[in-house]
Amino acid sequence: MTQADKVMKALERGPVTQRDAFMMGIYRLAAVVHELREAGVEIYTERRMVDNSDGTRSNIAVYWLA
Repeated sequence: MTQADKVMKALERGPVTQRDAFMMGIYRLAAVVHELREAGVEIYTERRMVDNSDGTRSNIAVYWLA
């Protein structure tokens, strides 16, 4: 199964973040999302601020199917 296949299956279940992709062994989620978009898959992106365990905040991307 390709990385695109793994991400597509995950997107069919719901929103996907880089952390989700990392758990699947995928380290460049944005590149896989780009590949899927080039193949005609409609994927939405939302940027969110999240709190880190050390008290800082990070901006992450959340992807889901249209």
